[in-house]
Amino acid sequence: MTSTFPNVSISTERLVLRPLDEDDVPALAAMMNDEQVAAWTSVPQPFTEAGARTWITEHAPTARTEGRGLDFAVTEFLTQRLVGIVQLGKTNWHVRSTELSYIIAPWARGEGYASEAALATAQWLFTDQKFERIELRTAADNTASQQVAQKIGCISEGVLRNACIARARAEDGTWADVRTDYIVWSLLPEDLEGVGEQRDGFTSFGDWN
Repeated sequence: MTSTFPNVSISTERLVLRPLDEDDVPALAAMMNDEQVAAWTSVPQPFTEAGARTWITEHAPTARTEGRGLDFAVTEFLTQRLVGIVQLGKTNWHVRSTELSYIIAPWARGEGYASEAALATAQWLFTDQKFERIELRTAADNTASQQVAQKIGCISEGVLRNACIARARAEDGTWADVRTDYIVWSLLPEDLEGVGEQRDGFTSFGDWN
């Protein structure tokens, strides 16, 4: 029997992490067309609203129901504006592990939203879902993503050489693939001790419909 993640919303001091909704289509498409997102992710470029709608209505629900992962829309608590995405993927229910990734909209960077959202997701996974390991992979030159991993308490486990395909602008303005290394990080329940103590924690709301 395949295990699945529940439909939940997670609340932090400044953010609400919730399932993606069709109302997120314009903001999601705009965020995915950012230069940094294009450089460090594999999302198609240009990223259209049709692509965003397919992600929200097909890919994300299927990943959850098949037990492969979970996509959170990260929104500001006060404005409800979409500030980013947190994704869980490559989930192994037998060993209770999953891979976590995050994307933050360009206008929302520098506010600590990525680490706040990632930490809240990790706390929820370790407490409510009884997971034992979270893995992150960051491109060797993606220092911003690496700083988030360090901030939430991740431990660097090593380098996967030549395992990542990033992208760079070619002379004609198109995107060209660039091969680089992955840095592998892990987070275990005990790694969270003392991390984020300044926060009030999180509240989880089940059956988000």
